[in-house]
Amino acid sequence: MAARFLWASRVASHLRISIAQRGFASVVLKDLKYAESHEWVKIDGNKATFGITDHAQDHLGDVVYVELPDLGRSVSQGESFGAVESVKATSDINSPVSGKVVEVNEVLSESPGLVSSFDSWKVLAHVKDLNFEKLDSLVADVNTSPYEDGWIIKVELSDAEEAKKLMDSDKYSKFCEEEDAKH
Repeated sequence: MAARFLWASRVASHLRISIAQRGFASVVLKDLKYAESHEWVKIDGNKATFGITDHAQDHLGDVVYVELPDLGRSVSQGESFGAVESVKATSDINSPVSGKVVEVNEVLSESPGLVSSFDSWKVLAHVKDLNFEKLDSLVADVNTSPYEDGWIIKVELSDAEEAKKLMDSDKYSKFCEEEDAKH
């Protein structure tokens, strides 16, 4: 068991994801920030891209509809700007930072399931003998959604300092683990 965890940790490190040692299996990318309401944000200069986390989509189940905001709309940190509807529930999408919507992922209107990911660890379990140089070619397949193709909106930031209020990957992983333990 320990050897399997060490192998998974090496893979996670190479893929820039964080895994917890006690059963938390959601993908958490290290270069993103996270809100307690399970949205992620990637900040690039004065622009930010965000969506829902792997943990959120895992709890929601199959996503069937994503409500997108209009271009030009202002969003405020912590406030709802849309919704994700799944076979299990409908959940608000809250803005992790404030800004003006400059792009929406229109592909989600036709393919809302892009915010859902498949269990990447099951895929990796079948390729345990794969050398790490070859993992780069799998990253696009393993980690595309919800962090890549499943992004929801891009905003022009109005206050970059707000990102300091968000969690890094380690804090978010621990937060999710503790939240799951309560249920």
